[in-house]
Amino acid sequence: MKVVVQNNQIEKAIRDLKRKLTKEGFFSEIKERRFYDKPSIQKKKKQAKAAKRRRKRVKRY
Repeated sequence: MKVVVQNNQIEKAIRDLKRKLTKEGFFSEIKERRFYDKPSIQKKKKQAKAAKRRRKRVKRY
């Protein structure tokens, strides 16, 4: 990932970097990996995320 700093605007470059990382799901991935989950818990979380995506998709239409 690459962020270009123009005219010494470091704050803007940091904001852009955070936006890109958030969009790719970097922070949520770090949050998920903070603690170990048993495989059964991982499966339940995965199913819950899928159900949430389905509800969101249906809600849009």
